[in-house]
Amino acid sequence: MTEDRTERSERPVRTVRTSRPARKRETLVDRIFLIGVYALLITFLLAVLLPLVYIVASSLSSPGAVSSGRVFLWPVEFTLRGYEVALSSPKILRGFANSLFYTAAGTLISVTLTVMLAYPLSRADFVGRRVLTGAVVFTMLFAGGMIPTYLVVQAMGMLDTRWALLIPNAVAVWPAILAITYFRTAIPDEVREAGELDGASDIRILWKLVLPLATPMLAVIALMYAIVQWNSYFDALIYLRDESLYPLQLVLRNILILNTDGGGDATSSLERQQLANLLKYSLIVISTIPVMLIYPFVARYFTKGLTLGAVKG
Repeated sequence: MTEDRTERSERPVRTVRTSRPARKRETLVDRIFLIGVYALLITFLLAVLLPLVYIVASSLSSPGAVSSGRVFLWPVEFTLRGYEVALSSPKILRGFANSLFYTAAGTLISVTLTVMLAYPLSRADFVGRRVLTGAVVFTMLFAGGMIPTYLVVQAMGMLDTRWALLIPNAVAVWPAILAITYFRTAIPDEVREAGELDGASDIRILWKLVLPLATPMLAVIALMYAIVQWNSYFDALIYLRDESLYPLQLVLRNILILNTDGGGDATSSLERQQLANLLKYSLIVISTIPVMLIYPFVARYFTKGLTLGAVKG
């Protein structure tokens, strides 16, 4: 018996290999479909990438090369004059600072009001939540219009003030619906019940328990509001008359449409026109830098944000 056990223990242990599932063989139709998908994606990539490369190349080229149309995908007569003039112009710097303020303050106000609206509507014990939710969705389908909104802003004394760009469009329906869905599906009721057992108020439950668990949703709606606020110029065009309050996008709009150079350095009309053409591309690059810097920090939350309310199986 002892010898048999010794022989068994000295025998090499055989590893059992699990057979991998056979890879499904692609048919000709599948290959043609994949080729079409890749071709379509590459086309979309080029449609987005080529204009960006052209704008960056033009912003780094000389005014004469930009005006003569010699720039395509590589800078011609490399120069940083466009950025030097843009960053030395008081109007452009003031507009950049105003846009930063509108984006930061507007995002903070919008996210705060959206949470204040969405959290009560997400609770099943809130009386009248269905009626109020229907009223919120109704505003997404039917709006008052530009003239009634202008009259309301005028009656509230917000014309030609910073509040005109922060308050009228502070809450959007789609981010509010995302927040309601997230609070309803991703935050367990046990969290609120545990807070109530400990004697916490509703505000404390929201601040200490709910919001820390809602970081992905907050990041998504904050980026939504920030991008809209940063790119908006129409409200400023309607409500503002003081140039010191203009955001960068309105300054950029004046350069693109009205062909004002904003620099005041050139002496001849031709040089001013060439400089204005160069400033168009330099300002476009400058205006996109903040969004490109912010996006990588919240990009990882977009997967969760886009699947809010989806059926998971």
